[in-house]
Amino acid sequence: MKQAPYGTWRSLIGAADLARSAISLNYLQVAGGTAHWVESRPTEGGRYVIVTPTANGEVKELTPPGFNVRTRVHEYGGTPYTLSRGALYFSNFSDQRLYVQRPGEAPVALTPEGYRYADCEPDAAGTRLFCVREDHTGKGEPKNAIVALDAAGSGAGTVLFDGSDFVAYPRASADGRRMAWIAWNHPDMPWDTTTLHVADLTSTGLSGSTSIAGGSRESVLEPRWGADGTLYFISDRSNWWNLYRYRDKRIEPVFSLEAELASPLWTLGQANYALTGDGRAIVRYGVGARDRLGVVDLQSGEITPVDLPFVGLSNLQFVSPNAAAAIAASPTEEAAVVTIDLSTGGHRVLRAPGSLKLDPAFVSVAEPIEFPTAGGLTAHAFYYPPTNPEFTAVPRETPPLVVKVHGGPTSHSKPELAMATQYWTSRGFALLDVNHGGSSGFGREYRERLNANWGIVEVADVVAAVKYLVDAGRVDGNRVAIRGGSAGGFTVLAALAFHDVFKAGANYYGVSDLEALARDTHKFESRYLDRLVAPLPQGRAIYEARAPIRHLEKFNAPLITFQGKEDKVVPPDQSRAIVTALKSKGVPVAYIEFEGEQHGFRKAETIVRSLESELAFYGQVFGFTPAGPLPPIELLV
Repeated sequence: MKQAPYGTWRSLIGAADLARSAISLNYLQVAGGTAHWVESRPTEGGRYVIVTPTANGEVKELTPPGFNVRTRVHEYGGTPYTLSRGALYFSNFSDQRLYVQRPGEAPVALTPEGYRYADCEPDAAGTRLFCVREDHTGKGEPKNAIVALDAAGSGAGTVLFDGSDFVAYPRASADGRRMAWIAWNHPDMPWDTTTLHVADLTSTGLSGSTSIAGGSRESVLEPRWGADGTLYFISDRSNWWNLYRYRDKRIEPVFSLEAELASPLWTLGQANYALTGDGRAIVRYGVGARDRLGVVDLQSGEITPVDLPFVGLSNLQFVSPNAAAAIAASPTEEAAVVTIDLSTGGHRVLRAPGSLKLDPAFVSVAEPIEFPTAGGLTAHAFYYPPTNPEFTAVPRETPPLVVKVHGGPTSHSKPELAMATQYWTSRGFALLDVNHGGSSGFGREYRERLNANWGIVEVADVVAAVKYLVDAGRVDGNRVAIRGGSAGGFTVLAALAFHDVFKAGANYYGVSDLEALARDTHKFESRYLDRLVAPLPQGRAIYEARAPIRHLEKFNAPLITFQGKEDKVVPPDQSRAIVTALKSKGVPVAYIEFEGEQHGFRKAETIVRSLESELAFYGQVFGFTPAGPLPPIELLV
């Protein structure tokens, strides 16, 4: 074992290794007992393809070259494909048209350009698709609607419902006679307030539409019909997203848990539970940002936990009476597509795309911490200590700390293995992944701490988290960096502008000017800040008071900023403006803008360049030389 300063340890995880293994898995579906899902291809410019497992344990790509399975509804997208009677229907990224791909045939476009589709579901007969459609053919905001598409024809679809700003989850009953969906309007987001609608479904449209749940301060998600006509859905009316049902014109809870069955609906079509058809349901429920799997008796409400090693579960699917499928991750294993035996808890991996496998001795395992924060409250985080069995620190040295802020800001981090975290810890950094007030995973009340207080509550929480670790003697308070993307990037900039706790910051496409964001961003988030900050124009003074770019007097820490040139969520002007302003002030800054990248980086070369540049930046600011060749970083002043 070698003795070396923290931050200089040589790691088995290179940025190029991480980029090669950074294959994302999402949108798992099971049809006819066969699993399908979408995988990213970072080495192909971030293309997405539909795959299915083969008998020999490999995967077969179903998406031919030249196609990219990704939708831009709400810009964040959602489930981009569905299966019906052997045919694949998918959204193609370049033109956003819906295509049909039948066995042995090339994909054929079904819809015209100018429209985007997501969260589609076929009817039982296989003749129609019910989809969320976003119409970009007119002026002003795009128009969102539930539409029916002829599965064998063409056209943009017949509008079934367009009476709200946003819609999601069009779900037809098993007998094809009823439709359920959720809807919401500006300025609400789907984790604030949604309404659950039901209507009679006919060959020509919907009739007798009724709202049965939701409304003020209730988020209803994921309606699903039972075979007997009972409608199940998730609601947070109890403070927690739990499972409910609607039958005999009454709503009743299936069970009551202080646990979260859902997450904020940033991407359409999330699957958090599945009905088995025999009086049971399979549910994913989160406690303290750690996921569990349970089998629910729908009559008694009794939940039987399934003993699994996983702390992250998503895309839950029913396979057979004793089997489910999901995308799952543990504290020591990256996300994989798995099937799960519901009786024994045994699981089988269908796809584990991470090519880099670490010896457990190299893995830094998350330690959950709770820490005191402003107002006498408590907040949450996961702490990852520096871990590398080949190195030990020099005597009396405490490690530098990287504080990670998730996006959203309503998302949350789970304690699952992420190579992007191990990239830092294996080099001798401590990493703190903060679930600040406003994060999901801890109930509605915790999520609403951020209402009217974005830029205040979460910044106070990350500052309190650092103080907690420094006071405990676990990290070096003079070498603390903060990193985050999108909403997390805003927190990075605000923490540096209003506090002196952090000595460096890495801003990934973050928000620097709140009012400019409200003016320039896309429809889905165009009124998001009404609740997080204040309505405009009456709240303009609050926007000015919170915007980092308006308060650079105390902003002295060096900053590195990364930005996608084609970002429509947080436009490049946000990053360019803060970098220019800091240069004028004399603060050391570095700025890297990437061609062909949108909101979130998908290309292998971008992932490599940004990670290596961030590491070189920390070494330069904190005065040590990281191991290995790194690109030079020029800090401009």
